[in-house]
Amino acid sequence: MDHDANQAIETAAGLRGIYGDAMGLAVAKEMTRLDRHCRDFIALSPFMVIGSANAAGAADVSPKGDAPGFVQVLDDRHLLIPDRPGNNRLDTLENITENAEVATIFFVPGVKETLRINGRARIVADTEVTAQFEVNGKLPKTAILIEVREVFMHCAKALVRSRLWEGDYQVERTALPRYAEILADHADHSMTVDEIETEIEVSTKTRMW
Repeated sequence: MDHDANQAIETAAGLRGIYGDAMGLAVAKEMTRLDRHCRDFIALSPFMVIGSANAAGAADVSPKGDAPGFVQVLDDRHLLIPDRPGNNRLDTLENITENAEVATIFFVPGVKETLRINGRARIVADTEVTAQFEVNGKLPKTAILIEVREVFMHCAKALVRSRLWEGDYQVERTALPRYAEILADHADHSMTVDEIETEIEVSTKTRMW
């Protein structure tokens, strides 16, 4: 497919010429602090996504999940997110060391609205902080502390269109190859599928928390 650069929209004014301005509740709902509704939503959320970018602007987005309420609200301006064991790529954490700006979105299963929180982050390794996230005697090595700058509820349209909680679009796992098979292809066959499968099983058993 050819992409005509002349058709690209490169200015905010160009976008507004197509979409118009945000008005009414879309603007009025934006807050700078976490109220009781935001706190309740976060307390019920077992899954969120955090977006970050490095100093050059290269962006990344990463999922975070645990028991409902795993993200702790410290006060009306601060959140604390435990960084559970992963693959040590550290994409989000390294980005934060270069560029503190992050964006998050929280989901609650069965609720079609989402909660968006943007702000500045820093990485905390103090064991007095991470100790509150202990699971099965294990602590996260670090936690992400976010100072809230912007917070608002996001309308349900995307989840309504996707029918995310309805199950209509849920597929059998066999619709796609096993994760180990996909990784074997993506890693240029440096490991066999069985070797990768074993590594995944060990990691799941020993490094969940």
